[in-house]
Amino acid sequence: MPGSITIPNVTSYRLTNARVPACLVADTAQLVPDADGLAPCSIVIDNARIAAIGPAVQDGLPRVDLDHGIVLPRLVDVHTHIDKGHIWHRAQNPDGTHLGARNAVMADRSANWSRADVRKRMDFALRCAFAHGTGALRTHIDSYPKQTEISWGVFAEMREEWKGRIALQAVALFPIDRALTDEAEFRFTVATVGKHGGVLGGLTFLGEAPGPHTDAMLDKVFEAAIANGLDLDFHVDESDSPNARSLGQIAEAALRHKFKGRIVAGHCCSLALAGDNERATIIAKVAEAGIAVVSLPMCNMYLQDRVAGRTPRWRGVAPLHELDAAGVTVMVASDNTRDPFYAYGDLDMLEVYREATRILHFDHSDRPWLKTIAATPGEMMGLPNGRMAVGAPAGLVLTRARTLNELLSRPQADRVVLYAGKPVDRTPPDYRELD
Repeated sequence: MPGSITIPNVTSYRLTNARVPACLVADTAQLVPDADGLAPCSIVIDNARIAAIGPAVQDGLPRVDLDHGIVLPRLVDVHTHIDKGHIWHRAQNPDGTHLGARNAVMADRSANWSRADVRKRMDFALRCAFAHGTGALRTHIDSYPKQTEISWGVFAEMREEWKGRIALQAVALFPIDRALTDEAEFRFTVATVGKHGGVLGGLTFLGEAPGPHTDAMLDKVFEAAIANGLDLDFHVDESDSPNARSLGQIAEAALRHKFKGRIVAGHCCSLALAGDNERATIIAKVAEAGIAVVSLPMCNMYLQDRVAGRTPRWRGVAPLHELDAAGVTVMVASDNTRDPFYAYGDLDMLEVYREATRILHFDHSDRPWLKTIAATPGEMMGLPNGRMAVGAPAGLVLTRARTLNELLSRPQADRVVLYAGKPVDRTPPDYRELD
């Protein structure tokens, strides 16, 4: 097909007339980026690894002319829920609200989440992500009585089966009040996370005012993380309530405990609706505590400010520009896919970035926002993924788009995804497999 990208069936070749985002390349000494932050270069692939990134030279390697197309590293999805994904056909959200989603998922989890069911849906989700060009993925796992052992066991199998293709991490998701109200179950969850090398998480209060025991709950979670050498990843303030202000309390707990591990706070929706002074105070605490914030723009646009018969008044996303300006690490990710919390999605990080640019106004900015789906989440996961480097595995996403505007104006359905230097089958799995 005219204009298509064809990779030769050889172990070594050169990609010529490529354009790479300088913010996603480890060594930029030979790169001269333009106003979009894109730099022309040539990339040599040799025996499944990147052998060179720089000016083209005369050699005998087969050449693939990208005609100034943008090349990205395989991308990093730092917040997903592949344990509950793809249940929409049997567990729809009755009204599109957060409460409707919670109730629908609880009912489906109780009735259907066997090992076979969770495994089928996790594998389906990972095949989607792999086909779209994801190289690393973190999933939250519902860690509730009777489900914890099932879902974490299946995740361990998936991590081993997908080793090398997608780097996988998991986070325990549970209400943080369990740390006080059911200490035995909390200890079991912590032990499970430690056994599987996971991340300790927790769901803080969605809309109700944090109670008098919130600090005690957080102390228990932080103490468990410190004792077991675990990082933390919370679901935080996912509502428009003025009472949802646990992000500041998490920051205070991190400072109180002098926590040295990584902390991620997901959602943080209500922070956008705080008064200017209150928001600035909370953001300053978050920056001091070294907490990273991940916004989930597609899911939160779906759930937040939904009232029947009324057009939504706000976008439901965290104030990433203000957080970024204060020095806070910021990211965006997929979140849920085809379940009651988000009826759509396919774990396609280019779709996430395209929608994030429109929803969060990443455009008309000199900030390297592309890092939010690649290098930055890679760093927060403690992985080398999301950055191109000489000597690194040749996992790349090749596009025909020559500018960021072209990249974001179309879905890039003709992209080529390279794994170990070879193109992967980009055909996503058929939904009929889930019937």
